[in-house]
Amino acid sequence: MTRLLEDRVAIVTGAGRGIGRAHALELARHGAAVVVNDFGVSNNGEKEESPAHQVVAEIEALGGRAVVNGADVADFEQAHELVQQAIETFGGLDILVNNAGFVRDRMLVNATEDEWDAVIRVHLKGHFATLRHAAAYWRAESKADRRRAGRVINTTSGAGLQGSIGQVAYSAAKAGIATMTLVAAAELGRVGVTVNAIAPVARTRMTEGAFDTSAMAVPEDNSPIVAWLATESAGHVTGRVFESDGSLLTLEEGWRHGAARDAGRRWAASELGDVVDALIAEGAAPEPVYGV
Repeated sequence: MTRLLEDRVAIVTGAGRGIGRAHALELARHGAAVVVNDFGVSNNGEKEESPAHQVVAEIEALGGRAVVNGADVADFEQAHELVQQAIETFGGLDILVNNAGFVRDRMLVNATEDEWDAVIRVHLKGHFATLRHAAAYWRAESKADRRRAGRVINTTSGAGLQGSIGQVAYSAAKAGIATMTLVAAAELGRVGVTVNAIAPVARTRMTEGAFDTSAMAVPEDNSPIVAWLATESAGHVTGRVFESDGSLLTLEEGWRHGAARDAGRRWAASELGDVVDALIAEGAAPEPVYGV
C-alpha cells in the first residue's frame, strides 16, 4: 500500500470507537503518528471507560506511533492541551480530524434545554475549541517561516445538511460545523491550511436502534477520503463538504444565491406573495428532510 502520510502528525477526536477509530487506524497505516483522543462517554453522553488504549495498541501492532489523550474537546483549556500533546510528543501537528460527538435524539416539542446544550457543546464547541488552538499553532509556525501543510477534516452529517426529524439539536450542531468549515477555510488559507468536512454514513453506536442499519456501510469505508484530504497533495481542496456512503462519494452543494427580484425600492408586504411564489417556482426544490 502506498503510504500517503509518512512523518505527518495527526489528532483524531472521538477515536476510541466507530468512525473515529477507523480514521485513526487509516491515518496510521499511511504513516502518520496519531494522538488518539477519546473522552470516554456513552452514546447518551454519560462517562464510561475509554477504549483509546486499545486503539493505540492496534496502531503500535501495525508498526505505527500513537498516544492516548483523554481530553474533553469541548473544554477550551483541555483542547489546548490536546494540541500541545501532539506538538510535544511528535514534534508538531499537521492534521486535525474532528470527529467526537454523541446524540440525544428528541422531537422538538420534547427536547430539553440540557439535551440541547449538551449536543451543541460536544459537537459545535468541540470542533471550535480544537480548531482554534490548532489554527493558532499553524499561524505561529507560518509567521516563524516554518509553514506546515495543515489539514483539518471536520465531521458534519446529512442531518446538518438536509435536516433530520427527531434530531433538532444534532442537526443544528452539524449545520454549524459545515458553515464553520467554510469560514475556517477562507481564513486559514493564507497560512497554508485547508479545512474540509465529511458527512459519513455508517453503522455505529449513534445509528444503532434509530433505524435499520443492516445495509449501511461500515465505519472503515469513510476513512480513505479523510486520509487523502490529510495529504500535502490535497492542498488545492478546501472549504468543501463530502458525503461518504460506502462506495458512493458525493460533493455536497450548500446554500447559494438563487432566483432574485429587485424592486429598486422598499417592498410593500402586500405584493410579496406573488414575488415569493415566482422565486420558488424558478428555484430548485429542496431535498426532503430525513424522516419525512
